[in-house]
Amino acid sequence: MKKLFTAMMALALVFLFGKANACTNFLITKGASTDGSCMISYAADSHVLYGELYHYPAADHAPGTMRDVYDWDGGAYLGQIPEIAHTYNVVGNMNEWQVAIGETTYGGIEALYNGQGCIDYGSLMYIALQRSKTAREAIKWMTQLVTDYGYVSEGESFSICDTEEVWILEMIGKGPQNKGAVWVARRIPDGYVSGHANQARITTFPLASRKCKTSITYKNIDKLMKDMNIDCVYADDVITFAREAKLYNGPDAQFSFSDVYNPVTFDGARFCDLRVWAMFNKVTDNMKDYWGYATGKDIKRALPYTANMCQTPENFPTNRMPLWVKPNRKVSVIDMMDFMRDHLEGTELDMSQDVGAGPFHCPYRWRPMDWEVDGVHYVHERTTATQQTGFSFIAQSRGYLDWPIGGIIWFGVDDTDNCVYCPMYTCMTEVPESYREGNGSMSEWSNNSAFWTFNQMSNWAYTKYNYIHPEIREFQHGYETKCVESLVPQMDKRVEAIKGREAQVKELTKFSCDMGNELVATWKNLYHNLFMKYMDGNVNTAQPLKPGSKYTPIKSEHPKYSEEYYRILIEKTGEKYKAY
Repeated sequence: MKKLFTAMMALALVFLFGKANACTNFLITKGASTDGSCMISYAADSHVLYGELYHYPAADHAPGTMRDVYDWDGGAYLGQIPEIAHTYNVVGNMNEWQVAIGETTYGGIEALYNGQGCIDYGSLMYIALQRSKTAREAIKWMTQLVTDYGYVSEGESFSICDTEEVWILEMIGKGPQNKGAVWVARRIPDGYVSGHANQARITTFPLASRKCKTSITYKNIDKLMKDMNIDCVYADDVITFAREAKLYNGPDAQFSFSDVYNPVTFDGARFCDLRVWAMFNKVTDNMKDYWGYATGKDIKRALPYTANMCQTPENFPTNRMPLWVKPNRKVSVIDMMDFMRDHLEGTELDMSQDVGAGPFHCPYRWRPMDWEVDGVHYVHERTTATQQTGFSFIAQSRGYLDWPIGGIIWFGVDDTDNCVYCPMYTCMTEVPESYREGNGSMSEWSNNSAFWTFNQMSNWAYTKYNYIHPEIREFQHGYETKCVESLVPQMDKRVEAIKGREAQVKELTKFSCDMGNELVATWKNLYHNLFMKYMDGNVNTAQPLKPGSKYTPIKSEHPKYSEEYYRILIEKTGEKYKAY
């Protein structure tokens, strides 16, 4: 280990929450889902990410072809890597073989960031999707890419699934003096569910040995492709690097990836793991035991944690949530959509039930999330549903259906609580115009852009949430349920009866494009109607047309603020508004 790097490690700081406050992933294994599909969800949360549906067509490449690599977040050119002979069709974050990948950024130890290299976390996802038929293949590609070309992002957790398995891969760089990354990947046991949300979640893991045949190191990664009993694989130096960098001092068997490379603080629990807790709490019964940890109020350690210190097992929290839990019921794709819409409802931190929600119980708080009054530090909650989502999806890998039918990405743009998830078959050869890349941007308006259409609606809903959102929810529930229970199964059967793969793909592409474009047109019309209904703080409803009348009569009602709000107003203003 080079001296310069060792010195830098002595100054290492955990990334502040502000650098890693985005994205939520939930992972559902085949045995835990209602229909036997594997599912992952992903909310790409960023104040400057324009939500659109990416498409990488399948292609053949001549020997010697090079691929340009660009940073996903900022678009900066990173370099070139050799292309492979054939790449697969990718729609959003899922490919034609039903492999899907999502991510959340946890940041981790700041000094481990290395700006030199060719592969960022976005490139890892989209290049691996173009090259992989299975989740295991994706893991091999992702770890090989950072080894060969360098890793230039902060600490990341990745969700990876195919028709049979669901994996979590956690990775962080090795600093400016060291190429590549250290990482661990674990398979979620069938019948279980998992999640991650900007806090590294893999703690201890089985170490490869003669006695443990389920775990291997990177040098034997080809065994991962062949041996279905292997459920853990990790970088050869994941522990030795931590020792050399003065990050860990303890037995190998007690080494915890998360507690060494991304130690849990109040922010990591309250802003991040609390979102995972909220999902777990919906499917299992014992999550009250982890409330103190998840809220950051009671992170138990034998010895206190301090930034810059070399970690030992005594500094690790003893009451962390498990990486996975067994649900007490099967999880459906509709459940997954609802998990993504959580504001901590039903808990003491319910975002809609305190004074910050305003008179219309809006469960959102504008940034910044942390604030100070009279020297005391306070925070707003960071929930799964948030206003700054660019896009989100539920990837459904349905192994009981053959190529090209099985893979569906349920795609939505903007705030998950106010979006509608539209089914897109991942064999499709084109993307709906309203969701297509280049149709608008964060600085360019487009009238038929899904992103701007849904943002209009959600921003309108925030103004009078407890009136407008129930109408949005009614449409959401009806549309998504109809798709899941009727439209998609009918299309599956229809396409199964079509002869020829090319004809099947054509039909599935047409269905997906029509669904996307029609949804945006319908949503725009619904927005217009709700705007007219709730403008100026009123509730306007059309009345029956009277004989001979030229105009439709409108009944305009003026609902009061809640009594609770009036009492707060009086408490804060005294007799200022008192009538005499």
